[in-house]
Amino acid sequence: MNLVPRSKTTSPNHGPGSGWDFAGPSAAARSGAAMIGYRDVGGTGLDLRVAATTAVAVVIEFGGAELIVGDDDGRQVSGGFVVGLPLTATRIRTRHAECVEVRLSPIQAHALLGVAATDLGQGVVPLDELWGSQVQRLRERLAAARSWEERFALTTSFLAQRDRPTRTLDPEVIAAWHHILASGGQVKVGELAESLGWSRKRLWARFESQIGLTPKRAAMLVRFRCAVVGLLAGRPAADVAAVCGYTDQAHLSRDMAIFADRTPGALHAGNLPVIALERYRAWGTFFQSPGRPIGR
Repeated sequence: MNLVPRSKTTSPNHGPGSGWDFAGPSAAARSGAAMIGYRDVGGTGLDLRVAATTAVAVVIEFGGAELIVGDDDGRQVSGGFVVGLPLTATRIRTRHAECVEVRLSPIQAHALLGVAATDLGQGVVPLDELWGSQVQRLRERLAAARSWEERFALTTSFLAQRDRPTRTLDPEVIAAWHHILASGGQVKVGELAESLGWSRKRLWARFESQIGLTPKRAAMLVRFRCAVVGLLAGRPAADVAAVCGYTDQAHLSRDMAIFADRTPGALHAGNLPVIALERYRAWGTFFQSPGRPIGR
């Protein structure tokens, strides 16, 4: 893995007046991984509903607070967790957030996390279940660090020590994932399997075991992220639905309810808390295709 720390970016929205100290992203695109950091300096606490995305997420809290994570499987408390490719929104709360957040492509995650995507499932897995007491040592070192650059370097080193390049996916599965991304989720599984020289049944089984979702569900998720880009840019929901491959606006609304627990009208930049906007702007379209331009 080759993560390259970058200096903190600043803008009026990142400043002390926002109540958040925000850094990142730190990334090398070819590595399939990126990270950001954020600290609650305004004392407002964190209550964030995170929509489903096309990346595996690792969140490490280093300020001594516990993260309360709620998903369809219930409520969990931990100092850090990993989420596979979820199919529902995840609510994250803490009284005082100080976190490093890493996102991994599902291809990179297969080698890095040490577990199969199907073992991660689509819920939340505490980090100590993956990496034991080593996670607590990392949290202590992150808390003692004096800069985001140092925290990113510590996290990069920690992850690099766990990277096992021999844990590889089938080339056909990798190709299928990239094709789904490049198409913006507008792909037919049968035609995709035929282009790879596999049967539909074989692609379905191998893709799900290695990525964690079926090809159809993966395409739905990628299409949803295309819609998020358009809606947060202020485009009309009907236009977004047409460009992103939905049959109609009602179809878009159903997927929004599944993946974001919101209506298309509610997914507007003006309705999001500062930290949600900062995270969205930082990640951009990392690990997803921006799809076709969404406009008039």
